[in-house]
Amino acid sequence: MTSSTPSIEPGIDDIRAAAGRLQGHAVLTPLLESPHLNAAVGGRLLVKAEPLQRTGSFKFRGAYNTISQLSEAQLKNGVVTFSSGNHAQGVAHAAELLGIPAVVVMPEDAPALKIENTRGYGAEVILYDRYGDVTREQIGAQISAERGAVLVKPYDDPNIIAGQGTIGLEISEQVDAAPDQVLGPCGGGGLISGTAIAIRDAFPDARVFAVEPEGFDDTARSLVQGTRQEIDPAARTICDALMPPMPGELTFAVNLRLLAGGLVVSDAQAREAMRQAFLRLKLVVEPGGAVALAAALSGAIECRDRTTVVVCSGGNVDPAFFAEVLAAD
Repeated sequence: MTSSTPSIEPGIDDIRAAAGRLQGHAVLTPLLESPHLNAAVGGRLLVKAEPLQRTGSFKFRGAYNTISQLSEAQLKNGVVTFSSGNHAQGVAHAAELLGIPAVVVMPEDAPALKIENTRGYGAEVILYDRYGDVTREQIGAQISAERGAVLVKPYDDPNIIAGQGTIGLEISEQVDAAPDQVLGPCGGGGLISGTAIAIRDAFPDARVFAVEPEGFDDTARSLVQGTRQEIDPAARTICDALMPPMPGELTFAVNLRLLAGGLVVSDAQAREAMRQAFLRLKLVVEPGGAVALAAALSGAIECRDRTTVVVCSGGNVDPAFFAEVLAAD
C-alpha cells in the first residue's frame, strides 16, 4: 500500500496546494546572506536555511503534505517508511501531529541523533544493515503488507516532490531579483526536482543544478547518459543523507527535463562548507545538507558576478562529529 497510486509528475499547482497544506505547520525558513560568503564567491550567494525547518530538515514538507492527504481508512493502520534519517524524522513527526502510528526502517549506522530523534517523535524504529542482502524497500514492503500501513516513499512520489517543491516556491517569493542559478543537494532527487519545478516556473531562465558527493553522483551521470545510473556499492561518504543507489524514476524524469546539470563535491569540501555555514551564518548544517554550499564555495560552479541560491537542506548532525569538523584546521 503506497501513499499515492499514479506516478504523475507534479506541477506548480500541486506545489501551491502543498504550500496551503503546510501553512501553519511548516516553518517559512529564511534566505540568508553573508558579506563574507559573497566576497568568497565574487557574487551574491543566498542560502535557504532548511536546518531551521521542523525536524531539522526539509523532509517534513513532503512527509506532511503526503500523510495529511490520506483518507481516514488509510490513516487507521498508520504509515511505514524507510530512510537514513531526515525523511524518517519528517514522517515520524507528521504522523505524531496527525495522531497516527509510524514505523520507520533505518540503517543501523545512521547518525545516532537521527535515530534518537525519530524515536522521540513516537515512531517505532526498525534497524537494518544497509550493506546486507535485504534492502530497506523489501523490509518496508513487508511491514506494509503485514500491518496494512501506508508506505510513504522518501522521494519517488508526486506528493513528496510537491511538498519539497515549496522550498522553490518560497525562494521565488523571497528573492528581490531573479537568480542566475539555484543549487540543491540531491539523493533520490525529491528536493531538487520539486525545487526545479517551482524555480523554473517563476524564473524560466534560471539554471538549476543537483549537487552530490563523490561516489554518489548517480544523478549527474544519469543526466549525461539520459538514463538512470547506479552507484558503485563500494562507495562511501560522510553525506549519509545522500546515499540512494540510483535516482528515483519519477524524480529523474522531472530532473532530466528541468535541470541544467549535476555537480559533484568531495567530503572535504562538504566539511569546509559546514564550517563556513557555522562561522558566517551561525547555521548548523549536516554533511549532506552542505553539498550545494560546498559547490558554490569550492568553485565547482562559477558564481562570480552572478546571483546564486543554495539550499542547505538539513542540520541533523551528531554533536561529536560536528565538533570534529569545526575543530579541523
